[in-house]
Amino acid sequence: MSELATRLARSTLSLCQIPSPIGEERLIADHVERWALEHFPRREVFRQGHSLVLGSLLDARPTVALVGHLDTVPAHPNDREPRIEGERIFGLGSSDMKGGLAVMMALAEDLPRAELPVNLVVVLYEREEGPYLESGLGPLFDTRPELKRVKFGIAMEPTDGVVQVGCVGSLHVTLRFKGRSAHSARPWQGENAIHKAGPLLAHLLALPRREVVQGAFSFFEVMNITKASGGRARNVIPEAFELNLNYRFAPGKSVQQAQQDVRELVGDVAELEFTDLAPSGRVCADNPLFQELMALTGLPAASKQAWTDVARFSELGVDAVNFGPGETAQAHQANESAPIPALAVAYEKLATFLRNAG
Repeated sequence: MSELATRLARSTLSLCQIPSPIGEERLIADHVERWALEHFPRREVFRQGHSLVLGSLLDARPTVALVGHLDTVPAHPNDREPRIEGERIFGLGSSDMKGGLAVMMALAEDLPRAELPVNLVVVLYEREEGPYLESGLGPLFDTRPELKRVKFGIAMEPTDGVVQVGCVGSLHVTLRFKGRSAHSARPWQGENAIHKAGPLLAHLLALPRREVVQGAFSFFEVMNITKASGGRARNVIPEAFELNLNYRFAPGKSVQQAQQDVRELVGDVAELEFTDLAPSGRVCADNPLFQELMALTGLPAASKQAWTDVARFSELGVDAVNFGPGETAQAHQANESAPIPALAVAYEKLATFLRNAG
């Protein structure tokens, strides 16, 4: 391995050795803050809770933000200790996304930030792995409205080294079917709430994905039942049944339009309660800095068929993409791992972009 890859692997390992499951980010935020105070002027280190903004947001140069979350999903019972084996690093968060964090920190250390053609800012936040409204990124925008001056954001989520553009929105809704209990030997005396869901479930089973093209990138709108709950005894006709419907919708569609899609699908067969509403992210193929990123690095680009905080940036008028060294298939896995060579590739591609863009 190269000296750069070895350095980034060791940095990633040290970050993985600091547990930071969602809601327990204090230790890693303390670690990053101590590091930041060694490499940024004190006035450029802002912390709120366990989220940080590093760098100036008032610079005259166009601002590029490297963005990432400090938390991980909760540990798996069978996870082993963080370690390096061959050309892979193992540890919770190695792909999602402490490898990306290590790359961000190394770039901020190494690049002559005052001499770059763009103004480099690092944004790190807590509670990404939970509901949209609980993310630490929202409060950062509330207290640091200058973040809206960012011209281009790069969220270093795992992308297998591909620049992923836009993102689908995500809507969760509880569907409640009501019936009337009875003895299961005499079902005609009641009304089976689970059976009432049958036609809708059959419709969803046959419903094809819907392709939507935005800026030459294809996204797929899909609806899936992800949880079901009902029945209270084996010999009782169930009087209530609940389903969780998850709708992933394409960029260009608002949350309100997505809600209407669900209402039209369900009609009056069930009561609806929308429980988590996350917007889609804009495809920023027309952003000059995105175009420079692609031209300077030669990286491939694809659509983001998932939700990320690119959507939150989009809502505030900031164009952003996803690009990181982690592997998407490793995110949230037991004994999570990441490829070490990819860390160096991400560093070199972003360094090329930051040194020459603007």
